[in-house]
Amino acid sequence: MRVVHFDATILGMRMNLIARSSGDPSIGTIPLSLTLKPSCGLPGDYEFPTDSAALIRLLRAQTDLPGTVLQHFEDDIRAGFNPRLLGVELNDSILEKIGYFID
Repeated sequence: MRVVHFDATILGMRMNLIARSSGDPSIGTIPLSLTLKPSCGLPGDYEFPTDSAALIRLLRAQTDLPGTVLQHFEDDIRAGFNPRLLGVELNDSILEKIGYFID
């Protein structure tokens, strides 16, 4: 998918994000395993180790998801659920930064 933004072409993909807690949700920052899956159904699942604070910072800075959606997602992580965000538009630079694309 191509998105034109400020006279530059930014490639991106819609991804389904599934967070799985791998630590104690009662402490501050929770270690996570984030699964990224192309939302179009193509193969290409990727596991990304991160933590709750870094993930929420990334999503707030690099997506157009509303704050209420991100707050609910973060609350579900803290509650010990495995929350999902479906069809999140991520540009190639974000996907490359987290290791989905290898340069």
